[in-house]
Amino acid sequence: MRYLHTMVRVEDVDASMNFYCGLLGMIETRRYESEKGRFTLIYLAAPADRELAGQTQAPLLELTYNWDPEDYTGGRNFGHLAYEVDDIYATCQKLQDGGVTINRPPRDGHMAFVRSPDGISIEFLQKGESLAPAEPWVSMANTGNW
Repeated sequence: MRYLHTMVRVEDVDASMNFYCGLLGMIETRRYESEKGRFTLIYLAAPADRELAGQTQAPLLELTYNWDPEDYTGGRNFGHLAYEVDDIYATCQKLQDGGVTINRPPRDGHMAFVRSPDGISIEFLQKGESLAPAEPWVSMANTGNW
């Protein structure tokens, strides 16, 4: 498993960029905008992590700006921790066998979400290419919030 990023939602891109880049000195490594999803993702690296982040796309801070206004209450502004895993199906099976609910199953062979005992959302991403869709994951519905 390899740490990838921490995601936080932001309400004002300019204010956030001023804080994280202008004041803290973080560096924007990439940006992704989705017209369909109506969001912007901005990935930032700490100065000492810039070279590593450029090679591995980690460790990063992901700023998520949703184009439609939303009040972030109850920790909703904090999104999730993300980890890359060698085998997403094996990871999810081990967690499920240990009593962990798979909130967003890896139906696509690429991405899954669970919650920690304290309710922190954790994303797992398949290293490399997505695995071929497989049961029981393909038929498994989302459970709760992720």
